Amino acid sequence: MAIRLTCKTLGAACLGLSMIWSAPAAFALADIIETPARQTDLAPENLLNDAVRAGDRIVAVGERGHIIYSDDGGKSWEQGKVPVSVTLTAVNFGTETQGWAVGHSGVVLHTEDAGENWSLQLTGTEAAELAIASKEEQIAALEERIEEAPESEKSDLEWALDDLFFTMENMQSDLDIGPVNPLLGVWFENDQHGFVVGAYGMILRTRDGGNTWSDWAPKIDNAQNFHLNSITRVTGGALAMVGEAGQIHVSVDGGDTWERRESPYEGSLFGVIGTGKVNEILAFGLRGNMLFSTDLGNHWRMVPNSAGATLNDGTVADDGRIILVGNGGTVLVSGNGAESFREYFRSDRDGLMSVVPVSGTNLLLVGESGATITDGRGKNLQ
Repeated sequence: MAIRLTCKTLGAACLGLSMIWSAPAAFALADIIETPARQTDLAPENLLNDAVRAGDRIVAVGERGHIIYSDDGGKSWEQGKVPVSVTLTAVNFGTETQGWAVGHSGVVLHTEDAGENWSLQLTGTEAAELAIASKEEQIAALEERIEEAPESEKSDLEWALDDLFFTMENMQSDLDIGPVNPLLGVWFENDQHGFVVGAYGMILRTRDGGNTWSDWAPKIDNAQNFHLNSITRVTGGALAMVGEAGQIHVSVDGGDTWERRESPYEGSLFGVIGTGKVNEILAFGLRGNMLFSTDLGNHWRMVPNSAGATLNDGTVADDGRIILVGNGGTVLVSGNGAESFREYFRSDRDGLMSVVPVSGTNLLLVGESGATITDGRGKNLQ
């Protein structure tokens, strides 16, 4: 079966990758969900896809289920105990100790001790079952609406019903193969409320710390089920979410409802951050395209960037610097609120997936070569 897949691999968020999955491959996926990550001293040197702060600790996630944590700004690392061996794509903490990580095969992991021990909360199979049940509810509601609708409206409604049946059949086919679809982004407000997002328009919400989840896809204007790649909260409290085909969605009520914004760019957006100023959003992605808004996405301007490399993640330092990282060792730094960026390129040109500010103006970069401490331009300190 050929599927369209977006994933974080080898320092690049892959777009529109056509992959062939065979039945044996599907069984292998099930195996790595049940196989704990192997403990290895090389975990900090292998592919890492995301890194965040959990209080004073830094936690990073990557391939083979590796989760590592550092209490000295990235100088030394310990490896957490993880019950799966799948590639992990994103991590976020709702408190200093309560965190969630997501990854391939639709896994959601939870820690209560700032990354030292992790438990499996959700798999792609369970996520698919939630989505199918949601589609069945939509089909039942639409069938009832068609019965009561005037003849002039029935044709359009029946087309919409056919689309729902088609989507549900695809979901059921995926479920027969196994948990193949990845989750790509995660955000938690506290130890109870959060969202996870991923391939084919997956978005799930929890209000009880991940014990139960609700399919939130019907509340998103994404009829073509484009991938959702990243979700965050910006200064002022609004939530922003971006994805494939230039998608930008904004919620001003904590995620209860979402509005799709018009985007000046139709390619994939892999990351979104706030700038530190109220209602400002910076979205970025394929070929280095950057979109900046001061009013929660109602209006946008393109930020100049001659680097041209795909951008994967970004952050704002305590001193107000905005740092973005991407493929080909790209490090972009803005000291003027995203009006413009200085471009730097690491000599190894390895892909960078995430960045965390550490002491002074130094940075912790994670990506294809693992974790590295650098100066403010991405140059190694050692």
